[in-house]
Amino acid sequence: MYVYNTMTRRKEELVPMTPGVIKMYVCGPTVYNFIHIGNARPLVVFDTMRRYLEYRGYKVEFVSNFTDIDDKLIRRANEENTTVPALAEKYIKEYYTDADGLGAERAACNPRATEHIDDIIKLVQKLIDMGHAYPADNGDVYFSVRSFPGYGKLSGQSIDSLESGARIDPTEQKKDPLDFAIWKGAKPGEPSWDTPWGKGRPGWHIECSAMSMSILGESFDVHAGGQDLIFPHHENEIAQSEAATGKPFARYWLHNGYINVNNQKMSKSLGNFMLVRDISSQFDLEAVRLFLLSAQYRNPVNFSRELVEQADAALNRIRTAGERLNDAMKSPAKEATAADKPFIGQANELRKKWEEAMDDDLNTADALGVMFDYMRALNTFVTEKRGEEALKHAKSLFDDMCGVFGILQHKKADDFPEEALKLLEERTRARAEKNWARADEIREALKAMGFAVEDSKEGAKLKKL
Repeated sequence: MYVYNTMTRRKEELVPMTPGVIKMYVCGPTVYNFIHIGNARPLVVFDTMRRYLEYRGYKVEFVSNFTDIDDKLIRRANEENTTVPALAEKYIKEYYTDADGLGAERAACNPRATEHIDDIIKLVQKLIDMGHAYPADNGDVYFSVRSFPGYGKLSGQSIDSLESGARIDPTEQKKDPLDFAIWKGAKPGEPSWDTPWGKGRPGWHIECSAMSMSILGESFDVHAGGQDLIFPHHENEIAQSEAATGKPFARYWLHNGYINVNNQKMSKSLGNFMLVRDISSQFDLEAVRLFLLSAQYRNPVNFSRELVEQADAALNRIRTAGERLNDAMKSPAKEATAADKPFIGQANELRKKWEEAMDDDLNTADALGVMFDYMRALNTFVTEKRGEEALKHAKSLFDDMCGVFGILQHKKADDFPEEALKLLEERTRARAEKNWARADEIREALKAMGFAVEDSKEGAKLKKL
């Protein structure tokens, strides 16, 4: 598999440090609110990458953090008259609700910054001892950017260009405008921890360095996140981590592109700031996931109702193909048919094309195109009875594609509302009693609820409209 490495600005073969194992860290949310559609893109993209690497046979040690101590959390907790830990706990639970809805697998580890305070303090002290950081009189500790010669290598910015725009806030006690806080001195009413340089709390950048290195080691394979994190967050992570260890921090840096809403940059000021929770009341989040994968992850993507509705229609086409395949597998032909062998060859060729697209820097756009070619071939193949071996072959590719894309993984009959299932049962009884008028009434009632009824030899079943 080849991935675009932001550090080198080229595609490189993904070769893990330990054969067969990929150590991967993805920057997670600051848990002071529900996640928005911008948060959802890296969540879906890098979950899909993880799934594909596992499909390819790798063991993926996938870590994604929660920032649970930060200026935003402190302000929000004060606004809601609650504590920072209580606020963080609330929105971590809400994050899991949205992440589950988007079909994201749980990380092997979701570290919280407050669980790694000792690691953070040790790292800050090490940087001070090595001359890469210094404590100020107000309890802040700053990283000395000029002490790290490689600063700017990820973002491609030079010290001179950064210096021209750097400023010092009157509340800061930096020695150099470029320096950044890795520890913040305590303020009245804020959470704080004891340190050799006084009470305080961690800065944002130091958290990810301490958490990732404590779990994955001083060097690991993949560090990923949104494009907005390249500078300053990831640049600062590299500087403080490599200054402390003298080793390369992460070998591959992956960043997804921005999300626009109705062709405008998403922002609160424009009123187009969209929370996943709000979107879930309008759309199936599996369709939102499919939409987010419809573009190659490094490209910008435009969120609009029309495009998500198109993704929802596409999802239903995939679901229908899967249902037809499952029905065909219930009563296969007793012997192989003339169409079986050609179809198996076609499926193998499509699998190869699908893998080639995914191996090319996770090109889900092209891979989805191959998947829909397969759906069309599959729909044609199962119009008649087919041999069991060919059907199993078809099912294997269908399941692999859906599994990697994270769709149709949790939808079962009992996912439908109980009221709808009871109406379906009543309709079945009405038809058995030849009460066609009542059966038609129930069909219309289910349609009003958003469900279609499909009748087959195996019985009636519901389908989302």
